[in-house]
Amino acid sequence: MNKFMKAMSLLLALTVLLALAGCGGSAQPSAAPASSAPEASFTTVESGKLHMSTNAAFPPYEMIKDDGTFEGIDVEIAGAIAGKLGLELVVDDMGFDAALLAAQNGQSDMVMAGVTVNDERKQVMNFSDRYATGIQVIIVKEGSPIATVDDLADAEMIGTQKATTGYIYCSDDYGEDHVIAFENGATAVMALLNDQVDAVVIDNMPAKEFVKANAGLVILDTEYAVEDYAIGISKNNPELLKAVNDILKEMIADGTVQSIIDKYITAE
Repeated sequence: MNKFMKAMSLLLALTVLLALAGCGGSAQPSAAPASSAPEASFTTVESGKLHMSTNAAFPPYEMIKDDGTFEGIDVEIAGAIAGKLGLELVVDDMGFDAALLAAQNGQSDMVMAGVTVNDERKQVMNFSDRYATGIQVIIVKEGSPIATVDDLADAEMIGTQKATTGYIYCSDDYGEDHVIAFENGATAVMALLNDQVDAVVIDNMPAKEFVKANAGLVILDTEYAVEDYAIGISKNNPELLKAVNDILKEMIADGTVQSIIDKYITAE
């Protein structure tokens, strides 16, 4: 190649290089799209997963399907939150008091089991915003002399679910000697059917399911207590609380939470 050809080749190469430089940086790799999940400044019990402790005997908030998987209001809300965090939801089924302790001690990432916010629980764990309202009601057998809330004072024994606010309220109002705490609501209702207790105090929605499934039971018209349900998270993980609460607020604002509730609780 003569000197003239070499010079032309160098000029051509320089022209191509300048043209590429003038293309707005298109030779640079494009930035990845921002993830919809919040930046993970929090920690979880297991990498890539969000563990929710619960007591899956509280329809329609948490239930076990015939195939052994879980469903319900809390399960779907938790699943939606996990998805937005870029995590896989894991449901850890256990007793209600154990579910509370698991979240409190950081053995689970959060507890959702129709958990009522009260001062005692706020001392040992943090809570999200309210996502549902719970109403404590009274189940009795048809023809029972207990016809109003005031009549509970005449009950020999009242059945409740262990570690729930129903147990706390009844113990405070009528004394622990007149209250039996069962492992779950279904066991308490079975005790009522077998005349081991005179009434059962439990949340309105599972109460409706239990009455529907067991002939001869009724729910009194008067409410026993009205409560707020929220997500419980360890005080040692405020970053996770913020991430969960931010997503929960969005889901409440855009109607996602209400649509999940409406799926399981139909208007009467």
